[in-house]
Amino acid sequence: MNHAAHSLRSQLYLISPTDVSGSFPERLRRAIDAGEGLVSAFQFRVKNIEQHEAARLAAPLQKICAEHDVGFIVNDDVALARRLGADGVHLGQGDGSVRDAREQLGEGAQIGVTCHNSRHLAMEAGDQGADYVAFGAFFPSSTKVSEHRAEVELLEFWQKLFELPCVAIGGITPANCGPLVASGADFLAVSGAIWRADEAAAVRDFAKAINEASSAG
Repeated sequence: MNHAAHSLRSQLYLISPTDVSGSFPERLRRAIDAGEGLVSAFQFRVKNIEQHEAARLAAPLQKICAEHDVGFIVNDDVALARRLGADGVHLGQGDGSVRDAREQLGEGAQIGVTCHNSRHLAMEAGDQGADYVAFGAFFPSSTKVSEHRAEVELLEFWQKLFELPCVAIGGITPANCGPLVASGADFLAVSGAIWRADEAAAVRDFAKAINEASSAG
């Protein structure tokens, strides 16, 4: 998650589909390669899988990320992140505190927090020592049902006052990401728009859209 604060150009934060078996490692490699440095992080997000099996599935993906200098972030599970020696963990509001995760994973870990559409939750996460905050959903998502809807004004507010990087999430596509980029999202968290399509072409479409929005800004 190396990103210069307040740079105009957003980067991509890929979130895995729930099924990462079979040919998925090769798809991840293609997506990262297509971005030519645009992909900054990958979140390993699998549900209802025993830890040993999750670790087996994670191994090839973690290796690909390491080879490309892409942060490997585990969703929700601090114990799994620690077992894998992951680059970090992403915490939902019910997944424990940043301080506890920091104690378990160490100072170098990247710890992100879901803050929905709340300035208060984001400031709390920052006070606890989070490395980034995630706002959303900005658009309806077919990947995850969200009760919370965020507006681009939240990104503008955050960028004016805080150095802490922010991630925009929720139904983001190459067609609708422009306002998020222009409003200062450091990272665009994307899943369905990548994995339900040709992943390499989708990443290239994002690159084009991000560059256009950055130039306009």
